[in-house]
Amino acid sequence: MRVIGIDPGTCSFDLFGLGNYREILIDEAIKTEDVLGRPEMLLERVRALLPLDAIVGPSGYGIPRKKIEDMTDEDIGKMIPLDTKLAVNEGIKRLLLKMKAEALPVFFTPGVVHLPTVPEFRKWNRLDMGTADKVCCVALAIKDQSERLSIPFDETSFVLVEVGYAFTAAMAVEGGKITDGIGGTCGSPGFIAGGGMDAEIAIRLKPPVTQEAVFKGGLRDFIASKESEPEDILSGSEALRLLGESLEKDVAALMVSLRKPREIIISGRLICQDAIQRELFNRFKMYAPVAKVGRISEVAKEAACGAYLIGEGILGGRYGALVENMGI
Repeated sequence: MRVIGIDPGTCSFDLFGLGNYREILIDEAIKTEDVLGRPEMLLERVRALLPLDAIVGPSGYGIPRKKIEDMTDEDIGKMIPLDTKLAVNEGIKRLLLKMKAEALPVFFTPGVVHLPTVPEFRKWNRLDMGTADKVCCVALAIKDQSERLSIPFDETSFVLVEVGYAFTAAMAVEGGKITDGIGGTCGSPGFIAGGGMDAEIAIRLKPPVTQEAVFKGGLRDFIASKESEPEDILSGSEALRLLGESLEKDVAALMVSLRKPREIIISGRLICQDAIQRELFNRFKMYAPVAKVGRISEVAKEAACGAYLIGEGILGGRYGALVENMGI
């Protein structure tokens, strides 16, 4: 089968896929601003790979699994806020409409809050427990731990800490199922996003409040430089401490839901920085052994790899049991 996964990130749209003989069909990252300017660029990459059996994503915040031909305007509004001109959201919206018009074999997949494996009481007053791309990262982490520890998918157990370019997230996995999560707008700040917002701050923001508000207050603003990049965090120990301590609090909170995980697994663009990786290893090792997730790509981020795994599993391939067990 020929399957590709698409991860619509704040910094880049990543694509990864394998073909019938597990040959690499695509392993690429395209700047999000370029996709916004010309969505056709990404579609050209996809068209060149046709025929395809499945394309997973881009799903934004996620919806229960659905084919693109069944997508409604309401679904688009659930996957991405429509009251914003953020590049990543505009890029996703334009891409979705073009994909539907061309009847491409696209599947949309859930965020953490849509999964039946998460108890309903944990979803109370929650929307962002981990977006659809973060669920894809979990799928990759389940595969990775299963292979490293030689255990079945349904015996995997870990907290995944995903440190992306804009947002962070942490999710608890028990028995190969996501059982809890702290999304990027609820927990630790990211490089761009401010993370969980004090409600007293929120009610003091000048109306109208739109999604642009969650793309402020992160580490970049903390170090007071709009031109900075993640490696600049290393120049300020306070910024590194802010990231590390905040993520450790997310891990500690999830230990209430998952008492004895086999591991804490880390992934995401920012852990490519050695200092950040060391900071997280040193902080998390008191809770469980720490591992960096193994990617199956050279270029595309973890979420694109996980999206591929989910697509392959949806079609009943070797990862069918993984996807079924996850409740996707």
